Amino acid sequence: MVYQYPNACLIVFCKAPVPGQVKTRLSPELSSEQAAVAHRKLTQRLLDWLLQAALCPTQLWCSPNTEHAFFQQCVEDYGVTLYQQCDGDLGVKMDHALQSSLKHFDRALLIGCDCPSLSEADIQQALADLKHYDVVLSPAEDGGYVMIGCDYPQPMLFNDITWGSNQVLSATLDRVETLDLRYKLTELQWDVDTFSDWQRFCQMK
Repeated sequence: MVYQYPNACLIVFCKAPVPGQVKTRLSPELSSEQAAVAHRKLTQRLLDWLLQAALCPTQLWCSPNTEHAFFQQCVEDYGVTLYQQCDGDLGVKMDHALQSSLKHFDRALLIGCDCPSLSEADIQQALADLKHYDVVLSPAEDGGYVMIGCDYPQPMLFNDITWGSNQVLSATLDRVETLDLRYKLTELQWDVDTFSDWQRFCQMK
């Protein structure tokens, strides 16, 4: 495949769609099985348009491992490359994935699989911005961020952050400024955490 940005890569974090282990905050409105189906749909939607956009190679970083049949099907359907997330908290996992990818690519973007507001234009702009900035972040409505991109490993951005809180973005930006890094923020985004988020996603169709 011919990519627009062959020297960059997109890292997608994804959990295996096991009922009771994904999208648990969609209950009680959705059963654990329905929540797992929702997780699949969000991931498939993302990988489908990434395949069509052909912006850059896509890596699917899997948890707890790459063996689940859903991940194997993603390879067949979308041509992604599978990697296993390392042990540790979210910061450790993200830092490891970015450091691993930046050994082979000039730029890397990391996103989750549950942010339907991210568009091809957002990804393309972030990849372009990384030519001029050290870090690109996509702020989320809940105070976190849904995408982070680097052109060089930045492990300090992932240490001592209270993941899941509404202070993730502000704490990360404080760290960025302390490290004197050049950064760019994209448009505000939202992801699917709660049932109201899921309803919002369903209304996009």
